[in-house]
Amino acid sequence: MSTHRQFNSKRIASFGETVFAKYTRLAQEHKAINLGQGFPDFEPPAFVLEALRAASTTFQQYAPLPGLPALSEVVAKTMSARLGLGLKPEENVQITVGATEALFATMQALIDPGDEVILLEPFYDAYPADVLMAGGVPKYVPLLPDVTGRWILDLAELTAAFNAKTKAIILNTPHNPSGKVFSSDELDAIIRLAHKHNAIIISDEVYEHISFVPHLSVAQRPGGWERSITISSIGKTFSVTGWKVGWAVGPKELIRAVRLAHQWIPFVVATPLQEASASVLTQAAKNDYYAKLRRLYQGKRDTLLAALKQTPLKALVPQGGYFVIADSSALDLKGDVALCEALPVQVGVTAIPPSAFYSKDHRHLAKHLLRLAFCKSDEALQEAGQRLQNLREGFKT
Repeated sequence: MSTHRQFNSKRIASFGETVFAKYTRLAQEHKAINLGQGFPDFEPPAFVLEALRAASTTFQQYAPLPGLPALSEVVAKTMSARLGLGLKPEENVQITVGATEALFATMQALIDPGDEVILLEPFYDAYPADVLMAGGVPKYVPLLPDVTGRWILDLAELTAAFNAKTKAIILNTPHNPSGKVFSSDELDAIIRLAHKHNAIIISDEVYEHISFVPHLSVAQRPGGWERSITISSIGKTFSVTGWKVGWAVGPKELIRAVRLAHQWIPFVVATPLQEASASVLTQAAKNDYYAKLRRLYQGKRDTLLAALKQTPLKALVPQGGYFVIADSSALDLKGDVALCEALPVQVGVTAIPPSAFYSKDHRHLAKHLLRLAFCKSDEALQEAGQRLQNLREGFKT
């Protein structure tokens, strides 16, 4: 008699379908307005599309392992100006398949089995998966909204989470999904703890140019550079989430480690997309694009916030990123998952339940919350607002 064999590895045993796939599918099934997954429903700027067309006729073979020189150089130049350092493209920059691969490669490069990695909740859902696939142990510290709707980092709780096993902390600013932009005092406290415990700060800054208050990189704070890897990408900033071009920036020894892992994951990134990205970043620095981007998204944020005022949902005003967390406590429903499963069916709008971004022990903190994306056309946001007013009419879960 044959013996049943489990083919899945233990490292993926706890994984299920990503929350984004589930709720995007629900949106499609019910023809709902998708305010769940964070991708724009509008075209990128014309200069971005033109850069892609021009790059399609360029060199089509493998780019160098560190990245196409034109792209590595513009990333190094941009970060040098921000940090006040003279960064070298090959030593301090690694081009990756989006920020997603940069995060994965960083975990593979730095984390050994048993190492602890601190994650701030709510987290981007790839973070715990990246830690677990490297054999690490996630340690969770929740951010909590205060009475004004600001998300607070409890420094005493964060301090208690650090110990001799702590290898890294993942920071995300502007933060997905809360929209929190970490202050200089908070960044400095994190840096002090990282130095005390000999830990690395992995800073995910993909929303760096969608910030409605001043954004700071941890690497530009005193003592931050030598202990941090800063990760960002093209996708969110230029509405090209499908390009999957990102980068990791940091000290030579840390980037060398990331590169050693990266070479065995994708090896290199698509050459024409790197060429296009280099052109886009160069032009954006000259055409006032980033200021226009902030104004665009602040307008979309305010459109959604105004619409939510006409519903029972209480919005927490984000400082950056393109998501709004809203409180549904006034509806007295069964929970965030039940609400988000019912929304596309009964109202025609899709949202994401934030409990997907919490550890099991802390999911209760998201019971009355939902996440709405405002990286959508003004027409879609206004129509979604109209539909969400139907929550007043005896909505049930």
